[in-house]
Amino acid sequence: MSTTSTTGTTTAVARAPEARAASGAGARAYLAHAAGKLGGAAVSLIAVLVTSFFLFRIIPGDPVKAMTHGVPTSAEQMATLRRQFGLDQPLWQQFTDYCAKALTGDLGMSYQFRAPVGDLILQKVPATLLLTGVAVLVYSAIGLWLGTRSAWRHGSLGDRVNTGVALTLWSVPSFWLGLLLIITFSVGIGPIPGMFPTGGMESGNETGFAHVLDVAHHMVLPVVTLVAVGYAQTLLVMRSSLLDEMGSDYLTTARAKGLRDDAVRRHHAVPNALLPTVTMVFINLGHVAAGSILVETVFSWPGLGGLFYQALSVPDLPLVQGLFVVFAGAMIVMNLLADLLYPLLDPRVGR
Repeated sequence: MSTTSTTGTTTAVARAPEARAASGAGARAYLAHAAGKLGGAAVSLIAVLVTSFFLFRIIPGDPVKAMTHGVPTSAEQMATLRRQFGLDQPLWQQFTDYCAKALTGDLGMSYQFRAPVGDLILQKVPATLLLTGVAVLVYSAIGLWLGTRSAWRHGSLGDRVNTGVALTLWSVPSFWLGLLLIITFSVGIGPIPGMFPTGGMESGNETGFAHVLDVAHHMVLPVVTLVAVGYAQTLLVMRSSLLDEMGSDYLTTARAKGLRDDAVRRHHAVPNALLPTVTMVFINLGHVAAGSILVETVFSWPGLGGLFYQALSVPDLPLVQGLFVVFAGAMIVMNLLADLLYPLLDPRVGR
């Protein structure tokens, strides 16, 4: 026994350097993977800055004339406004000034509100995070649950109904569904009375817990609209991933060991099928910051979507550019987090 113990200890000591070398190689591979993804995200952010500047310059209309709101203005006053907002400078100089300020967090001054763009965005962020954050959490959970059930009972009546309903709702325009819900459940139609507010975030006369209930009451229809048109993506991705896993040999081995069907699904199939769904969940989280322009506009929700609509209607170029950068930046950051998380969930990705 002493000889066996000594041999095992010697083998373990001999393998320790190999394990450390393998761990070091894995860490270096992950760092290389992370550096590549960070570089790609930086390039994407620069492309967003360039696009946001030139794309909105093609919007028809003179922003200086829009600022006057039709009030008779002399040529000297127009020239003063152009000089005040830097619109009298050559285009290349406007672009370099814009990029230099944007990289320091200065997104410019709003033509419409005469206030810093960053401050305007920060004022609207809480309302958007509340609405779209709740919606994303709800439709991601519903999509994962229904996608798992549909795949595990592939071909059944429940699978066909879930998939058909999800695809139908996915194809419905969100603004049209929102208007339909307002007509039905806010205005009231036939025997259905109006039960929910037609828009806004609060009634304005509630405090404390009553205020919380009031905000939740205003959120019902916008959240239902976002969930109805959004859960199909997660359902279909989860269903497809799980169907691919169901033919794997390790599931047959697990069943041969006597595991129950539910245990095989929960402990073996679903964890492996979640990997592609992680990307979808992070993309959905990116939508949290971007909000939903159409739904917020239909329900008069005081968030980033409504602010973007107001800025685009003028057009308020600094505000439009700032919101575009924030929306795109949120998606880039969420995709970057998904890319950095993927090798930790599946080591084959980082090799």
